[in-house]
Amino acid sequence: MKRFVDRVVVVTGSARGIGFTIAERFAQEGAITIISDISEEAVAEAAKKLQDQGYKADGFVINVTDSSQVEATFKEIVSKYQRIDVLVNNAGITKDTLIMRMKESDWDAVINVNLKGTFNCTQKISRHMLNQRSGSIINIASVIGIMGNVGQSNYAASKAGIIGLTKSTAKEFASRNIRANAIAPGFIETEMTAQLSPEVVENYAKAIPLQKMGKPVDVANACIFLASDEAQYITGQTIQVDGGLIMS
Repeated sequence: MKRFVDRVVVVTGSARGIGFTIAERFAQEGAITIISDISEEAVAEAAKKLQDQGYKADGFVINVTDSSQVEATFKEIVSKYQRIDVLVNNAGITKDTLIMRMKESDWDAVINVNLKGTFNCTQKISRHMLNQRSGSIINIASVIGIMGNVGQSNYAASKAGIIGLTKSTAKEFASRNIRANAIAPGFIETEMTAQLSPEVVENYAKAIPLQKMGKPVDVANACIFLASDEAQYITGQTIQVDGGLIMS
């Protein structure tokens, strides 16, 4: 049984990478999947990739740092599909360097996209979900937001902020049957990690109890669970998809 037949799912930052895998998994479960990203060309290409597989998919350009654009786009989606059942706040960037060398613009850019972008999308979609008295919001955080990391103070702060935002969202919206949870991925195989040498990957794996890096589908499967009816009594939680890297 497909779990999301005719439900409308919006995934930000989903034209490629982990975001696209999340969108693809929802599409496989029968959802009307909305690809959203900042590049019109990339959005169209990703949506077509799903459509060519026979899935229900559409694409909308969203710059998550632009509050008014986010609001207008969500209104357009609701006008076309009557509702939005699931939002996955996945859009994010990195601009890594040591604190002593970090430019203010690098700090601001990461906070604006990762944290403010998650706030913008949560705030604007909440009005639609409050009206329909149902919904699931899933925020992609990171284990870095829990344990910190050298050279990633801006990224760590943004992801820690997302975890706090998730808890507040869960408390504010629970009375309207809207759940909010976060997923904190660990070391996941992506285009970026594919550039690492085998020795570096092996060293990363040694720190992970399961002795391997995760795959994008591992994150996607956690999203499917948290958005599903099976998780109807779970809200305000951060699920670590990290192979046991950090345990709390």
